[in-house]
Amino acid sequence: MSTDLTELGPIDYLVVEFPGNHMTGEGLPLLVDLVDKGVIRILDLVFVSRDTDGSVSALEISDFDDDGQLDLAVFEGASSGLLGPEDLDEAASAIEPGNSAGILVYENVWAAPFAAALRRGGGQLVASGRIPYDAILETLDAVEGAAGTKADGDNSVAAASGATAAMPA
Repeated sequence: MSTDLTELGPIDYLVVEFPGNHMTGEGLPLLVDLVDKGVIRILDLVFVSRDTDGSVSALEISDFDDDGQLDLAVFEGASSGLLGPEDLDEAASAIEPGNSAGILVYENVWAAPFAAALRRGGGQLVASGRIPYDAILETLDAVEGAAGTKADGDNSVAAASGATAAMPA
């Protein structure tokens, strides 16, 4: 990892659950493409399994789509040290017993110049978040249903997503 932290882009993480430990690897070429295009940089990629008794174990990188190729070989050893055992336990607690999950920590390289410019200008991030896909759909449906009429409730994405943090004025 670069030692020039002033040019670092925003860091995000994802925990993606795979019910029944069924991973197809379908998204992996797209992830590789994002890295190859310089959109993101993988800092950590770990797979965990939560057994039916609740115990957690790390999974080895493997051939998820049974094509004879290691699907994640390009990411083998991707470990910045940001994820510790307690992080893996916390991530695994979010998944159902009998399932597995991929934990991905990545830098948004595309946003690094913008973030660095804001920091140099004295800007400080005071709020950030993700809007769940279902909340977007719910809000768009509500807006479409209320088209041409005054909606009775709060149909905002923030309301649908359960967001509680106020955005600064």
